[in-house]
Amino acid sequence: MDMLWWHWIVIGLVFAVIELAGPGGFFIIFFGVGAVIVGALELAGLAGPLWFQWLLFSFVSVVSLLLFRNPLLRRLRLNEAAPKVDALEGEIAVPKDDIPPGAVGRAELRGSQWSARNTGTTTLGRGQRCVVTKVDGLMLHIAPEGGR
Repeated sequence: MDMLWWHWIVIGLVFAVIELAGPGGFFIIFFGVGAVIVGALELAGLAGPLWFQWLLFSFVSVVSLLLFRNPLLRRLRLNEAAPKVDALEGEIAVPKDDIPPGAVGRAELRGSQWSARNTGTTTLGRGQRCVVTKVDGLMLHIAPEGGR
């Protein structure tokens, strides 16, 4: 079976869509670039036999990955560590409604609304200042300020 130039282009576009659809971290896109380059060379009549096309595809993909991935990540700043959500411990949150002990409600922290669990032994009143004692995913564990 021969690979026509448009086969390579379609393979390259499929790799690009897969990269965009997932949180890949810029790996698959370089294989898409390799396929598009081989497709362009095949269209120009410079790609040679099928075995050479596959060798060229592999070489171009791996070399472009090694040469361009890190500079691309630096430019897009995707390799920087995200601030830790756990850094919210000790911050002040304000319940939007009354939250009984052990129950879950809504609380505002830094201008955003969060799900919050009352870890104290008393009901938290609406607007009462509370301390974040723990962060579990997107759930804040809060207790009355001064009553940890």
